[in-house]
Amino acid sequence: MRPGFPKFKSLLIGLLLIAAGAARAGQLLVESWRVDDKAIWETVLIPAFERKHPGSQVRFVPTQPTDYDAALAGRLAGGNAGDLIACRPFDLSLSLYRKGYLERLDGKAGMQNFAPSAKLAWQTDDGKDSFCMPVASVIHGYLYNKKIFRQLNLLPPRTEIELFALLDAIKLNGSFAPLALGTADRWESTQTVFTNVGPNYWHGETGRKALIEGKAKFTDPQFVAAFEHMARLGKYLPKGASAQTYAESQVQFAQGRAAVYPAGSWDIAYFKHTEGLELGAFPPPVLKSGDPCHVSDHMDIGLGVNSRSKNKDEALKFLAWIGSQEFADIYSNQVTGFFSLSNHLIALRDPLAKQMAAWRSNCQSTIRINAQVLNRGKPSMETELWTVNSQLLNGKQSAKEAAARIQAGFASWYPPQQRARP
Repeated sequence: MRPGFPKFKSLLIGLLLIAAGAARAGQLLVESWRVDDKAIWETVLIPAFERKHPGSQVRFVPTQPTDYDAALAGRLAGGNAGDLIACRPFDLSLSLYRKGYLERLDGKAGMQNFAPSAKLAWQTDDGKDSFCMPVASVIHGYLYNKKIFRQLNLLPPRTEIELFALLDAIKLNGSFAPLALGTADRWESTQTVFTNVGPNYWHGETGRKALIEGKAKFTDPQFVAAFEHMARLGKYLPKGASAQTYAESQVQFAQGRAAVYPAGSWDIAYFKHTEGLELGAFPPPVLKSGDPCHVSDHMDIGLGVNSRSKNKDEALKFLAWIGSQEFADIYSNQVTGFFSLSNHLIALRDPLAKQMAAWRSNCQSTIRINAQVLNRGKPSMETELWTVNSQLLNGKQSAKEAAARIQAGFASWYPPQQRARP
C-alpha cells in the first residue's frame, strides 16, 4: 500500500459523510391530509420549487384525512414527523403550537404576502404569534345544471324568495330532484348548507363575532331564521335522503338527476371532468333585493414548520416559496376550488372557480360560524350542528328547538354566553 493512503482514505470517507449529511439536510418531508393532491405535488409543485433550488429534495407524504390528525399528533410526539406540516384551521393547529410542535413564523420570509385577516386561522387568540403560513380557502355556494335550467326555463336566484320559487318549479316538474343532498353523513348539512346560507341571516362576521363576545345568542331571531331556512329546504331533498351519502349526492348531480347542488368549491374538481355536464354557480341568495351579500370564504389549509425538524433552514426556504406569487398561481390553478389566501393577483383559468372567486369582490367574506373559539367546549358545537341541521332537513326538529339546543350547549361551558343578555 502506498505511503499516505490511509490518510487519503480517511479524508475521502470524511468528505463522503459530509456530502451525505448535506444531501439529508436538503430532503424535506411535507405532511398533509390532502391525499387527492399527491400527483399535483409530485409532478408540478415540487418540481417547480426544485428548479429554483437545485440540490433541494422534497417529498409529499399525505395521510388519509380521517386519520391525519391522530397520526400526525403521534408522529410529532414521537419526534418522527415531517419537516413541514399541513395545518388545519384554528384550534387543532393552535393546540400543536401550544405544545411546542410548530415554529413561530412571524417575520419569516413569505409571511409579508398575507393580510392580517388571512392569518387569523393560524394565530394565537391575541394575534401575537403566527404558527402556520396561510395557503388556501374554500368558498361555499350552489352549483346548478345549466341544461336542466334551460329545459325548465329557470334563472339562478338572487333572493330567498327566488330560491324557493325555483325549487318549487323543479319539484312541480317532477323530472329532477330539486337538490342533490342527503343527510346520511350529516356533516354536509352544516358545512355546505348551514354555513353557506346562514351568513346572509346573521350578517357574516358581525353575527359570528357577536356570539364570541356574548352579545348575541343562537336563540336570537337572525339565527332562528337561518335554522328555519334549513327546515324549509327539507321538502326539496330527494326520496330516501336520510340514507343518501355525500358521495351518492355527487353521483346524482353528475348524472343529471338533480338540478341544484349545495357545494363547497372543492366539489368543482369532482365535477369538472364529467362529460356533458354543464355547470353554473350562484352565491347564497340574499334575503331581499338590495341586501348586502355574505359568502363563506373559509380558511382551510396552512403550512407550518415542525419545530423539531433537522432541516429547519431548508424548511423555511420552502415555506418562503409557498408564500410566493409562483406557488399561489400554480396551486390555485392546479388544485381547483382552493383559492390562494395571499395578496398576489391570480388569473384563474377554470371558469367556475373564477366565478366563485369573484364573489369575494361582490360580497363580504366570512368563515364557518363555529370555527373560531366556539368548538372548544363540550358538547362539541360541530357535532351538535351536524345533528340539528340534519334533523331539520329530515323534518325531525323545529328551528326553535334546534336553536335552543345549540344555545344551551354553548352556554353550558362558555362564560360570555352565561353573561349574555336574557
